[in-house]
Amino acid sequence: MVKLSTLLTLTVSMFFSAIVNADSYLKREEVDAYIDELIQQHQFSRQELEEVLMAAERRQDIIDLMRRPAERRLNWHEYSKIFLDEQRISGGVEFWRQNQASLERAQREYGVAPEVIVAIIGVETRYGRVTGRHRVVDALMTLAFDYPPRASFFRKELTQFLLLAREEGKSPLGLMGSYAGAMGYGQFIPSSFRNYAVDFDQDGVRDIWRNRDDAIGSVANYFSRHGWRGAAEVTVPVRVKAETEQLLAIANESLRPTHSVAEIAQMGVIVDGLDPDAKVLLLRLAGGEAPEYWLGFDDFYVITRYNHSRLYAMAVYQLGQEIIKRRKRTVG
Repeated sequence: MVKLSTLLTLTVSMFFSAIVNADSYLKREEVDAYIDELIQQHQFSRQELEEVLMAAERRQDIIDLMRRPAERRLNWHEYSKIFLDEQRISGGVEFWRQNQASLERAQREYGVAPEVIVAIIGVETRYGRVTGRHRVVDALMTLAFDYPPRASFFRKELTQFLLLAREEGKSPLGLMGSYAGAMGYGQFIPSSFRNYAVDFDQDGVRDIWRNRDDAIGSVANYFSRHGWRGAAEVTVPVRVKAETEQLLAIANESLRPTHSVAEIAQMGVIVDGLDPDAKVLLLRLAGGEAPEYWLGFDDFYVITRYNHSRLYAMAVYQLGQEIIKRRKRTVG
Protein backbone atom coordinates (compact mmCIF):
# COMPACT_ATOMS: atom_id res chain seq x y z
CA MET A 1 0.00 0.00 0.00
CA VAL A 2 1.05 3.63 -0.44
CA LYS A 3 2.91 4.88 2.63
CA LEU A 4 1.59 7.94 4.44
CA SER A 5 5.10 8.94 5.46
CA THR A 6 8.40 7.21 5.87
CA LEU A 7 8.68 9.01 9.21
CA LEU A 8 5.33 7.83 10.53
CA THR A 9 6.46 4.76 12.46
CA LEU A 10 9.03 6.70 14.48
CA THR A 11 6.59 9.47 15.29
CA VAL A 12 3.71 7.20 16.24
CA SER A 13 5.83 5.45 18.86
CA MET A 14 5.93 8.70 20.82
CA PHE A 15 2.16 8.74 21.14
CA PHE A 16 1.29 5.06 21.29
CA SER A 17 0.76 4.98 25.03
CA ALA A 18 -2.28 7.23 24.64
CA ILE A 19 -3.85 5.23 21.81
CA VAL A 20 -6.10 2.78 23.56
CA ASN A 21 -8.45 4.84 25.68
CA ALA A 22 -12.12 5.63 25.91
CA ASP A 23 -11.68 8.99 24.17
CA SER A 24 -9.99 7.57 21.08
CA TYR A 25 -11.50 8.84 17.86
CA LEU A 26 -11.40 5.28 16.56
CA LYS A 27 -14.24 4.41 18.96
CA ARG A 28 -16.59 6.47 16.80
CA GLU A 29 -18.57 5.08 13.87
CA GLU A 30 -18.27 8.25 11.78
CA VAL A 31 -14.48 8.10 12.03
CA ASP A 32 -14.47 4.47 10.97
CA ALA A 33 -16.62 5.40 7.96
CA TYR A 34 -14.21 8.24 7.18
CA ILE A 35 -11.27 5.82 7.20
CA ASP A 36 -13.13 3.54 4.79
CA GLU A 37 -13.68 6.52 2.51
CA LEU A 38 -9.99 7.45 2.52
CA ILE A 39 -8.95 3.88 1.76
CA GLN A 40 -11.36 3.67 -1.16
CA GLN A 41 -10.75 7.09 -2.65
CA HIS A 42 -7.06 7.64 -1.93
CA GLN A 43 -5.59 4.17 -1.40
CA PHE A 44 -4.36 4.77 2.14
CA SER A 45 -3.38 1.86 4.38
CA ARG A 46 -5.91 1.20 7.15
CA GLN A 47 -3.16 0.49 9.66
CA GLU A 48 -1.37 3.75 8.95
CA LEU A 49 -4.58 5.77 9.15
CA GLU A 50 -5.58 4.14 12.41
CA GLU A 51 -2.17 4.85 13.92
CA VAL A 52 -2.44 8.53 13.04
CA LEU A 53 -6.09 9.05 13.96
CA MET A 54 -5.78 7.12 17.24
CA ALA A 55 -3.06 9.52 18.29
CA ALA A 56 -5.20 12.59 17.54
CA GLU A 57 -6.58 14.37 20.61
CA ARG A 58 -9.87 16.22 20.96
CA ARG A 59 -9.11 19.80 21.96
CA GLN A 60 -11.87 21.79 23.62
CA ASP A 61 -9.69 24.92 23.57
CA ILE A 62 -9.68 24.76 19.77
CA ILE A 63 -13.48 24.65 19.67
CA ASP A 64 -13.61 27.62 22.06
CA LEU A 65 -11.25 29.62 19.85
CA MET A 66 -13.32 28.86 16.75
CA ARG A 67 -16.40 30.26 18.47
CA ARG A 68 -14.85 33.67 19.15
CA PRO A 69 -12.57 34.81 16.31
CA ALA A 70 -11.31 38.39 16.54
CA GLU A 71 -13.00 39.35 13.25
CA ARG A 72 -16.42 38.75 14.84
CA ARG A 73 -15.97 40.13 18.34
CA LEU A 74 -13.91 43.28 17.67
CA ASN A 75 -14.76 46.46 15.81
CA TRP A 76 -12.27 48.03 13.40
CA HIS A 77 -10.83 50.42 15.97
CA GLU A 78 -10.03 47.50 18.28
CA TYR A 79 -8.96 45.10 15.53
CA SER A 80 -6.58 47.54 13.84
CA LYS A 81 -4.62 48.08 17.06
CA ILE A 82 -3.64 44.40 17.01
CA PHE A 83 -2.12 44.46 13.53
CA LEU A 84 -0.98 48.05 12.97
CA ASP A 85 1.45 48.12 15.89
CA GLU A 86 5.06 49.23 15.96
CA GLN A 87 6.44 45.69 16.08
CA ARG A 88 4.67 44.66 12.88
CA ILE A 89 5.61 47.84 11.04
CA SER A 90 9.30 47.81 11.97
CA GLY A 91 9.37 44.02 11.59
CA GLY A 92 7.95 44.38 8.10
CA VAL A 93 10.69 46.81 7.09
CA GLU A 94 13.32 44.39 8.35
CA PHE A 95 11.69 41.36 6.70
CA TRP A 96 11.60 43.28 3.40
CA ARG A 97 15.29 44.21 3.78
CA GLN A 98 16.33 40.63 4.50
CA ASN A 99 14.27 39.15 1.66
CA GLN A 100 14.34 41.91 -0.95
CA ALA A 101 15.65 39.77 -3.80
CA SER A 102 12.99 37.12 -3.29
CA LEU A 103 10.22 39.72 -2.96
CA GLU A 104 11.32 41.50 -6.15
CA ARG A 105 11.43 38.20 -8.02
CA ALA A 106 7.93 37.34 -6.77
CA GLN A 107 6.70 40.69 -8.06
CA ARG A 108 8.25 40.05 -11.47
CA GLU A 109 6.86 36.53 -11.79
CA TYR A 110 3.45 36.92 -10.13
CA GLY A 111 2.73 40.65 -10.31
CA VAL A 112 2.16 40.97 -6.56
CA ALA A 113 3.73 43.96 -4.83
CA PRO A 114 6.22 43.27 -2.00
CA GLU A 115 4.22 45.21 0.60
CA VAL A 116 1.25 42.91 0.11
CA ILE A 117 3.30 39.75 0.59
CA VAL A 118 5.14 41.22 3.59
CA ALA A 119 1.90 42.41 5.18
CA ILE A 120 0.24 39.02 4.79
CA ILE A 121 3.15 37.28 6.50
CA GLY A 122 3.22 40.01 9.14
CA VAL A 123 -0.47 39.75 9.95
CA GLU A 124 -0.47 35.97 9.87
CA THR A 125 2.65 35.10 11.88
CA ARG A 126 4.64 38.24 12.77
CA TYR A 127 7.11 37.29 10.02
CA GLY A 128 7.38 33.67 11.07
CA ARG A 129 7.69 34.24 14.82
CA VAL A 130 4.23 32.87 15.71
CA THR A 131 3.25 30.02 13.39
CA GLY A 132 0.97 28.04 15.74
CA ARG A 133 1.26 25.88 18.83
CA HIS A 134 -1.30 23.19 17.97
CA ARG A 135 -0.68 19.86 16.30
CA VAL A 136 -2.46 20.17 12.97
CA VAL A 137 -3.89 16.66 13.22
CA ASP A 138 -5.48 17.52 16.59
CA ALA A 139 -6.97 20.74 15.25
CA LEU A 140 -8.42 19.18 12.12
CA MET A 141 -9.75 16.05 13.83
CA THR A 142 -11.40 18.16 16.53
CA LEU A 143 -13.03 20.49 14.03
CA ALA A 144 -13.93 17.73 11.58
CA PHE A 145 -15.75 15.58 14.14
CA ASP A 146 -16.62 17.84 17.08
CA TYR A 147 -17.48 21.21 15.55
CA PRO A 148 -20.76 20.72 13.62
CA PRO A 149 -21.04 24.25 12.15
CA ARG A 150 -18.02 23.63 9.89
CA ALA A 151 -17.44 19.88 10.17
CA SER A 152 -17.82 19.28 6.43
CA PHE A 153 -15.20 21.90 5.56
CA PHE A 154 -12.68 20.65 8.08
CA ARG A 155 -13.20 17.01 7.14
CA LYS A 156 -12.16 17.95 3.62
CA GLU A 157 -9.16 19.82 5.02
CA LEU A 158 -8.23 16.77 7.10
CA THR A 159 -8.19 14.70 3.94
CA GLN A 160 -6.06 17.34 2.22
CA PHE A 161 -3.70 17.30 5.19
CA LEU A 162 -3.21 13.54 5.07
CA LEU A 163 -2.59 13.73 1.34
CA LEU A 164 -0.14 16.59 1.88
CA ALA A 165 1.80 14.59 4.47
CA ARG A 166 2.02 11.60 2.14
CA GLU A 167 3.05 13.66 -0.88
CA GLU A 168 5.63 15.78 0.94
CA GLY A 169 7.09 12.96 3.03
CA LYS A 170 6.16 14.56 6.35
CA SER A 171 4.88 13.02 9.56
CA PRO A 172 1.23 14.00 10.05
CA LEU A 173 1.81 13.89 13.80
CA GLY A 174 4.73 16.29 13.71
CA LEU A 175 3.32 19.30 11.86
CA MET A 176 2.26 22.27 13.99
CA GLY A 177 -0.06 25.12 13.11
CA SER A 178 -2.95 27.32 14.19
CA TYR A 179 -6.14 26.25 15.94
CA ALA A 180 -7.75 26.08 12.48
CA GLY A 181 -5.01 23.89 10.98
CA ALA A 182 -3.15 26.64 9.11
CA MET A 183 0.60 26.26 8.71
CA GLY A 184 3.85 28.04 8.04
CA TYR A 185 4.85 31.67 7.46
CA GLY A 186 1.70 32.42 5.47
CA GLN A 187 -0.63 30.11 7.41
CA PHE A 188 -1.81 27.97 4.51
CA ILE A 189 -4.56 25.50 5.24
CA PRO A 190 -3.84 22.07 3.72
CA SER A 191 -5.87 22.57 0.54
CA SER A 192 -4.14 25.90 -0.07
CA PHE A 193 -0.76 24.25 0.37
CA ARG A 194 -1.55 21.53 -2.15
CA ASN A 195 -2.97 24.02 -4.67
CA TYR A 196 -0.76 27.08 -4.29
CA ALA A 197 2.49 26.34 -2.43
CA VAL A 198 5.53 26.57 -4.70
CA ASP A 199 9.17 25.53 -4.55
CA PHE A 200 10.31 29.10 -5.15
CA ASP A 201 14.01 28.48 -4.54
CA GLN A 202 13.91 25.32 -6.68
CA ASP A 203 15.56 23.03 -4.15
CA GLY A 204 13.04 20.25 -4.77
CA VAL A 205 10.97 20.88 -1.65
CA ARG A 206 7.92 23.06 -0.96
CA ASP A 207 8.73 24.30 2.53
CA ILE A 208 6.48 27.05 3.90
CA TRP A 209 7.52 26.27 7.49
CA ARG A 210 11.20 27.26 7.45
CA ASN A 211 12.02 28.49 3.94
CA ARG A 212 11.26 32.18 3.46
CA ASP A 213 11.74 32.00 -0.31
CA ASP A 214 9.10 29.29 -0.63
CA ALA A 215 6.79 31.17 1.74
CA ILE A 216 7.09 34.40 -0.26
CA GLY A 217 6.60 32.67 -3.60
CA SER A 218 3.64 30.70 -2.28
CA VAL A 219 1.81 33.79 -1.00
CA ALA A 220 2.47 35.56 -4.30
CA ASN A 221 1.21 32.56 -6.27
CA TYR A 222 -1.93 32.43 -4.13
CA PHE A 223 -2.74 36.05 -4.90
CA SER A 224 -1.93 35.67 -8.59
CA ARG A 225 -4.12 32.59 -8.94
CA HIS A 226 -7.00 34.41 -7.23
CA GLY A 227 -6.95 37.23 -9.76
CA TRP A 228 -4.65 39.88 -8.30
CA ARG A 229 -4.43 42.72 -10.81
CA GLY A 230 -1.89 45.01 -9.21
CA ALA A 231 -4.14 47.96 -9.98
CA ALA A 232 -3.40 51.44 -8.66
CA GLU A 233 -6.27 51.33 -6.18
CA VAL A 234 -6.95 48.60 -3.65
CA THR A 235 -9.12 50.64 -1.31
CA VAL A 236 -9.60 54.39 -0.80
CA PRO A 237 -11.18 56.39 2.02
CA VAL A 238 -14.31 58.34 1.12
CA ARG A 239 -16.77 60.69 2.81
CA VAL A 240 -20.54 60.45 2.78
CA LYS A 241 -23.01 63.31 2.67
CA ALA A 242 -25.29 61.56 5.14
CA GLU A 243 -25.77 58.06 6.56
CA THR A 244 -29.01 57.37 4.74
CA GLU A 245 -30.97 54.16 5.03
CA GLN A 246 -30.05 53.32 1.42
CA LEU A 247 -26.35 53.81 2.11
CA LEU A 248 -26.37 51.74 5.28
CA ALA A 249 -28.16 48.96 3.40
CA ILE A 250 -25.28 48.45 0.98
CA ALA A 251 -22.40 49.10 3.39
CA ASN A 252 -20.66 45.80 4.22
CA GLU A 253 -23.30 43.86 2.29
CA SER A 254 -20.76 41.89 0.25
CA LEU A 255 -17.04 41.26 -0.05
CA ARG A 256 -17.31 41.30 -3.84
CA PRO A 257 -17.40 44.64 -5.72
CA THR A 258 -20.92 44.82 -7.14
CA HIS A 259 -21.72 48.55 -7.50
CA SER A 260 -20.21 51.05 -9.89
CA VAL A 261 -18.58 54.20 -8.56
CA ALA A 262 -21.34 56.16 -10.31
CA GLU A 263 -24.03 54.21 -8.44
CA ILE A 264 -22.26 54.78 -5.15
CA ALA A 265 -22.04 58.51 -5.88
CA GLN A 266 -25.77 58.68 -6.48
CA MET A 267 -26.30 57.27 -2.99
CA GLY A 268 -24.38 60.12 -1.38
CA VAL A 269 -20.74 58.98 -1.39
CA ILE A 270 -18.21 61.63 -2.44
CA VAL A 271 -16.03 59.96 -5.08
CA ASP A 272 -13.95 62.73 -6.66
CA GLY A 273 -11.45 61.59 -9.28
CA LEU A 274 -12.52 57.93 -9.49
CA ASP A 275 -13.52 56.07 -12.65
CA PRO A 276 -17.34 56.12 -12.61
CA ASP A 277 -17.50 52.68 -14.24
CA ALA A 278 -15.19 50.93 -11.78
CA LYS A 279 -16.83 48.26 -9.64
CA VAL A 280 -16.48 48.74 -5.91
CA LEU A 281 -17.81 47.63 -2.55
CA LEU A 282 -18.65 50.04 0.25
CA LEU A 283 -17.03 49.50 3.63
CA ARG A 284 -18.26 50.99 6.88
CA LEU A 285 -15.71 50.44 9.63
CA ALA A 286 -16.95 51.08 13.14
CA GLY A 287 -14.98 52.29 16.14
CA GLY A 288 -13.27 55.45 17.23
CA GLU A 289 -15.08 58.77 17.23
CA ALA A 290 -16.99 58.13 14.01
CA PRO A 291 -17.37 55.32 11.44
CA GLU A 292 -14.92 55.24 8.53
CA TYR A 293 -16.10 54.75 4.95
CA TRP A 294 -13.89 53.16 2.30
CA LEU A 295 -14.35 51.85 -1.23
CA GLY A 296 -12.84 48.45 -2.01
CA PHE A 297 -11.77 47.52 -5.55
CA ASP A 298 -11.06 44.17 -7.18
CA ASP A 299 -7.72 43.66 -5.44
CA PHE A 300 -9.33 44.31 -2.06
CA TYR A 301 -11.66 41.44 -2.83
CA VAL A 302 -8.65 39.26 -3.66
CA ILE A 303 -7.20 39.91 -0.20
CA THR A 304 -10.46 38.62 1.29
CA ARG A 305 -9.90 35.32 -0.55
CA TYR A 306 -7.01 34.76 1.85
CA ASN A 307 -9.27 35.42 4.84
CA HIS A 308 -12.95 36.13 4.29
CA SER A 309 -13.02 39.24 6.45
CA ARG A 310 -13.14 42.90 5.47
CA LEU A 311 -11.35 43.79 8.71
CA TYR A 312 -8.54 41.38 7.83
CA ALA A 313 -8.21 42.77 4.30
CA MET A 314 -8.11 46.33 5.57
CA ALA A 315 -5.47 45.44 8.16
CA VAL A 316 -3.30 43.84 5.45
CA TYR A 317 -3.67 46.86 3.18
CA GLN A 318 -2.96 49.44 5.86
CA LEU A 319 -0.04 47.49 7.32
CA GLY A 320 1.49 47.30 3.85
CA GLN A 321 1.11 51.07 3.43
CA GLU A 322 2.67 51.77 6.82
CA ILE A 323 5.61 49.51 5.97
CA ILE A 324 6.15 51.40 2.69
CA LYS A 325 6.14 54.75 4.53
CA ARG A 326 8.58 53.54 7.19
CA ARG A 327 10.81 51.90 4.59
CA LYS A 328 11.01 55.10 2.53
CA ARG A 329 12.16 56.99 5.62
CA THR A 330 14.63 54.25 6.53
CA VAL A 331 16.02 53.43 3.09
CA GLY A 332 15.65 56.84 1.50
